[in-house]
Amino acid sequence: MRIGLLGTGPWAQRVHAPALAAHPEAEFAGVWGRRPEAAAELAAGFGVPAFDEVERLLAEVDAVSIALPPAVQAEYAVRAAEAGKHLLLDKPVALTVDQARDVVEAAERAKVASVVFFTLRFGADQAAWLAEQAARSGWFTARAEWFGSVFAPDSASPYADSPWRREKGALWDVGPHALSMLLPVLGDATEVTAVSGPLDTVHLVLRHVGGASSTLTLSLTTPVAAAVDGVVVELRGAAGRLVMPDRNESPQAAYARAVSALLASAADGTAHPCDAAFGLRVVELLAEAERSLH
Repeated sequence: MRIGLLGTGPWAQRVHAPALAAHPEAEFAGVWGRRPEAAAELAAGFGVPAFDEVERLLAEVDAVSIALPPAVQAEYAVRAAEAGKHLLLDKPVALTVDQARDVVEAAERAKVASVVFFTLRFGADQAAWLAEQAARSGWFTARAEWFGSVFAPDSASPYADSPWRREKGALWDVGPHALSMLLPVLGDATEVTAVSGPLDTVHLVLRHVGGASSTLTLSLTTPVAAAVDGVVVELRGAAGRLVMPDRNESPQAAYARAVSALLASAADGTAHPCDAAFGLRVVELLAEAERSLH
């Protein structure tokens, strides 16, 4: 499968491009970006062509890997789907429910495969753990915590200059990761409410269809010293207390599995659990949580 990359920012440079270039069953077919000079530089680093118009890239590929801000991702995802291209999306799919629904409907009309890259869902240890817990019943409650330091004063994060992360905060950046791990185990959420904490920190409480409840604590402004071991998913129920394994591999390794998932979904026509429709549901819950903050 020939896959083109839309986007040139740090996430595209550090994760998408290297994973596409190294994947044994995909061909990294080129780069398009909103800044042509950045697209040319990134493409040159991997020996692939840069395209000055997105339509020219779409004419040369079978699928797109999108590393654009979520406010614009939906527009280009719809254009790619309408051109018959499979979609490898980033989270969140969009920043509004309507935009996320547009992506789902475009993919359905075009009958193209879609996969949303929720990083934890494609981690080797985390995916195996999640599958094991999703097969169990009798869950009582769960908690997910994500203490990041992207915007802490002493942060050296390459994403500290991200305008959309600064505007939307942890709820929209790392909230999708937490929801992607809880929903497959506890079931869909029937209620969600949120309370603001310090700076961009937010606390969510959810009730799930089976009666279990969960809490999420999300932050991108945690002091660096307090963010050590900052990602936790814990489940409690009839099986006892179970904690998600720590992450011990690069995001590129997880992204390579997302590429493989897209290839498989495109080949057999089976929807992936992390498809655009699941991405839409995550956006719906984030939007509901955001409304409860005001």
